[in-house]
Amino acid sequence: MTAHVAIITGAASGIGKHWAEVLSKKIGEYQLVLADSNMEGLRSAFAPNEQIILRALDIRSAEQWQALIEETLKRFGRIDHLFNIAGANRPLFLRDQPLDAIDRVIDINLKGALSGMKLVGEVMLKQKAGHIVNVASLAGVSPTPGNALYSAAKGGLRNASIATAIEWRKLGVAVTAISPDLVDTPVLTERLDSAGEEAALAFSGATLTVLDLEKAFWKAMRDKPLEMNLPRWRGWLTKLNHANPSLMLWLYESMKRRGMRRLEKIRKERNV
Repeated sequence: MTAHVAIITGAASGIGKHWAEVLSKKIGEYQLVLADSNMEGLRSAFAPNEQIILRALDIRSAEQWQALIEETLKRFGRIDHLFNIAGANRPLFLRDQPLDAIDRVIDINLKGALSGMKLVGEVMLKQKAGHIVNVASLAGVSPTPGNALYSAAKGGLRNASIATAIEWRKLGVAVTAISPDLVDTPVLTERLDSAGEEAALAFSGATLTVLDLEKAFWKAMRDKPLEMNLPRWRGWLTKLNHANPSLMLWLYESMKRRGMRRLEKIRKERNV
């Protein structure tokens, strides 16, 4: 059996690290290129070998994407999967965001991911085979007060993913956008003490785990859907709000109160 070649961004922590660990245990089934801007974290989590490449990657750099792709092709000869997981976010009301945060949030969560999708996609189109999974967010399905920049970036990524999926499907390349609710990662724990009302809506729904994302990745690889929203019930709610944005005017205060209660509960559970 020929091993599948997969690139995983954001592999040094959180969702990306867990998924890389899962695939790395499938000995002989996957050849991995694990990429992250945090090379120290990457090296502490994984050891390079004949089946695993560790690569520093600032996803905002097209040149670094090109170098990573060239190294992948030189070593493994093809690219079957791209898991675009790297991202960054810190909820703040727009009035409190520094001006340079606009570039940072858009560059990392949208432009960087799109650069990877385009450049890796070009290789897959030549192969007439491949699958790209872009991790977006439910904040990109429904505009989220307190997360305006992140909503803009992840909404753009979701829309671009679906549009590209339709463009490329007949050419042999699938693209899936996975939009999860809040995911429990080390970054979440680090920010619990400073989170305020701006983060309330993020805590108003479900708190997913990396295991939920693992299940979603396997399903995406099997079925290759245009998009997946996690959890499904929250996905339908966000789509309803997207179709009728004025609903948020009515729901915001109650959802904010719910989110703040859940935030306080999590803080107590973790002694933050």
